[in-house]
Amino acid sequence: NCTPLFEFIRLAVVADAFFKNDASLLAGIMGIYDAIQGVNDNTTSSLINSNRGVQFEYLFTEHRSDNTKSATLEGSKADFHRYLVDPNNVQSEDYYQSMYEVIFRANNVLNYIDVANASNKAKYSAEAKFLRAYAYFNLVRLFGDVPLVTEVVGAEDNEKLFTRVPVAQIYQLIESDFKEAISNLDNTYNSRASKAAAQGLLAKVYFSQDNRNYAGAAQLCQDIISSGKYGLQANFSDVFYKELNNEIIFAIQYIAGNTQESQGFSAEFTSTFRQGKDDGLNIVNANLIADFVKYGGKRTSVSYVTFGTSNEVAKFLPEGSNITTTPPTYGLNARNAGNDWIILRYADVLLMHAEAILAGGAETTSSAAIDSYMKVRVRAGFNPVTDRPAVLSKSDLLVERRVELAFENQRFYDLVRFGVADAVLSAHAASLGYGSYNPRKLLLPIPSRE
Repeated sequence: NCTPLFEFIRLAVVADAFFKNDASLLAGIMGIYDAIQGVNDNTTSSLINSNRGVQFEYLFTEHRSDNTKSATLEGSKADFHRYLVDPNNVQSEDYYQSMYEVIFRANNVLNYIDVANASNKAKYSAEAKFLRAYAYFNLVRLFGDVPLVTEVVGAEDNEKLFTRVPVAQIYQLIESDFKEAISNLDNTYNSRASKAAAQGLLAKVYFSQDNRNYAGAAQLCQDIISSGKYGLQANFSDVFYKELNNEIIFAIQYIAGNTQESQGFSAEFTSTFRQGKDDGLNIVNANLIADFVKYGGKRTSVSYVTFGTSNEVAKFLPEGSNITTTPPTYGLNARNAGNDWIILRYADVLLMHAEAILAGGAETTSSAAIDSYMKVRVRAGFNPVTDRPAVLSKSDLLVERRVELAFENQRFYDLVRFGVADAVLSAHAASLGYGSYNPRKLLLPIPSRE
């Protein structure tokens, strides 16, 4: 279960009895992934100490962008798309605590790294640090300055759990952790930390700071491309329904029908023929549909479905779904779905490669940038010759990322990174009558419980 930070001191005592050898340390690493995976909302419904992991992440990213919203205005989940999240919001509290649970477990592994076999010590350390960096990267982008905890904290130094540290300092740790992962991991896994996953996420880190390192990001993306390990699936649908395919660089796994290893968000994305407990938690906004009409190509029918007046996410339909029947069917385990949650895939890297070459400018004529951009476009059905631009603009790249990566938790971060978040979201909020938006809402408040 997820806990407020001050309880980590008590839990640290338990680790002494657990970490005794290489096998227990590997089990501890698997436990870090378990914290990211979280507990299915349909299995344990308590909103306190639940540790949902990434299962509520779409509320923080898709809902707070111009992509999606809740079907109703009821409940704390509906606060995200209207920019009404306050320090007592239970989903915000859970996500904050979940990311620190990841950090706590990673620090525990690092604290006992000497019990590992000598041949495994470097890669175990790198894997734990990769996961710690991933959690901190999420926290700083959503909450800004947060406590920086890099070791198991005892009662004598628990002030570290409550002292906010400047984002720039936390980014130093994130960079260091990802660099260690790059140096010590290979590309064996796409459901665990890997060299390529660290390279791709570090490229985003380079994009996300005040001092952008575009050259470094370009090289990281080129290294992934040159590795030959990854490629685009010919069929866009296969990205999501042939899991752990060679387009996936890093994903969190779930198992259908297993109450301890399944996820609930696939069911909650339905609305008209509701499979989840809520009325629909990722309803597609009209302006995104307009972009799909212009730029989506073959991706459109895979990305969302329309039932009457309801436009619903279709990328993560529960296994066994058939939305062509009347009424549609959603498999045997809609509320205990096994769809993996994709954190990084190859198409994202290709578009980041173009972004790195663009280097913050308004446009580029670089053939390398346009090549990477067009690989994604051609898979979507666009012509490699007649649809190839002579000049790639920042706005072209942003809208391409929107339709390619819709509902994959990228849009909010893209708007911030491209420097257009306030302009886009203020106009979006105004068009829907969300008078509560202001630029301060780009960061979430630290939960009151902390």
